Amino acid sequence: MVGSNGNAHSNGSLLNVNGGSLEEKVDEIRGLLGKVEGDPLRIVGVGAGAWGSVFIAMLQEAYGSLREKVLIRIWRRPGRMVDRATAEHLFEVINSREDVLRRLIRRCAYLKYVEARLGDRTLYADEILKDGFCLNMIDTPLCPLKVVTNLQEAVWDADIVINGLPSTETREVFEEISKYWKERITVPVIVSLAKGVEAELGTEPRIITPTLMINQATGVPLDSILYLGGPNIASEIYNKEYANARICGAEKWRKTLAKFLRQPHFIVWDNGDLVTHEIMGGLKNVYAIGAGMVAALTNESATSKSVYFAHCTSEMIFITHLLAEEPEKLAGPLLADTYVTLLKGRNAWYGQKLAKGELSLEMGDSIKGKGMIQGVSAVRAFYELLSQSSLNVLNPEENKHVAPVELCPILKMLYRILIIREYPAQAILEALRDETMNDPRDRIEIAQSHVFYRPSLLGHKP
Repeated sequence: MVGSNGNAHSNGSLLNVNGGSLEEKVDEIRGLLGKVEGDPLRIVGVGAGAWGSVFIAMLQEAYGSLREKVLIRIWRRPGRMVDRATAEHLFEVINSREDVLRRLIRRCAYLKYVEARLGDRTLYADEILKDGFCLNMIDTPLCPLKVVTNLQEAVWDADIVINGLPSTETREVFEEISKYWKERITVPVIVSLAKGVEAELGTEPRIITPTLMINQATGVPLDSILYLGGPNIASEIYNKEYANARICGAEKWRKTLAKFLRQPHFIVWDNGDLVTHEIMGGLKNVYAIGAGMVAALTNESATSKSVYFAHCTSEMIFITHLLAEEPEKLAGPLLADTYVTLLKGRNAWYGQKLAKGELSLEMGDSIKGKGMIQGVSAVRAFYELLSQSSLNVLNPEENKHVAPVELCPILKMLYRILIIREYPAQAILEALRDETMNDPRDRIEIAQSHVFYRPSLLGHKP
């Protein structure tokens, strides 16, 4: 059977409208990896959140029929129970989709969902993932997936590893993975989907991204680790909404991987600037939480949301001037990613729920049905990093040097709300209405008229 992204050709090969036949794409990447005939390309997803699961499901749909050349599987931790309310909702989703219902009946899997709905049995997250249901995205059924719950079995011989873990879990899991790779002769290629950062404070403060965490944990060289990101909502991409992304990293891998990952509805470009694109993916989550708060507190006032957008984007532009030598090149991708996250991302949703009182900070930042809210840890990381006196910049209005965070009032308020919990969510509006706040244009002018770039923040030498 031919997947939805390919069609039968008269000579029996699989064709894809973007970039030649699927077999040609597979053969090209197999050649780069030195795969011999009879030894399949092994692709493993690590982590089964919404985006990680969708990413593997797209590869499965595109290449799953080439079983002799490609093996695709996904790892997730075992033992996560599906609660009764989620099981009931899952049953409703199944019965609303005739194609899914027929598939489960054909696989003799439907009865267990009936029993779970009645409370006669317990379902587990890894169990339903095999049938194509991601616990963080119940309303969007995926194709069936090959699920492995033993991490060593999943990764020990993998050629390509897709990191679908939250940034907060990446280091721990890849430190475990490194134990299983000690005997490897060749290193795998790793593509990270994670959007989040940590701050490493010390004599030279810097940002640690998931690709750096993987490098530190495993010893896999950075030129074999790539980042893929873009303005993407997982469920919409799986439902074939038109989308695009960038894969960033060493040219040796990114060109071929971009072609391999590209589908008619999912255009993948390539770029060499890995770390700054990765950091921007984490930065927009910070301000998305505040956007959700403002939307909820003002009853979706378009005017208030636009005021917030002006202030938060000016802070993001200011921060990119600290982090990037050529920040203007990031403007388009950063704004696109910010826009989609504000429209429908989980971080904006989280901010809304906090402001409405439907969630509390005591519940943590891993939310049932949504997964990890990456923006919370990113608020801490960016605030702590930009508070360092060693990074002082000139504030021309006061004619004195200040820590960069002093020119980022929204970031400061989000830190006080989310991290030290000094103020309630409503304080985000007070920050916006503060008469002492400068015109957002002034902050952009300061950034553009001064040489703020700090290469050490990304671990680069000046």
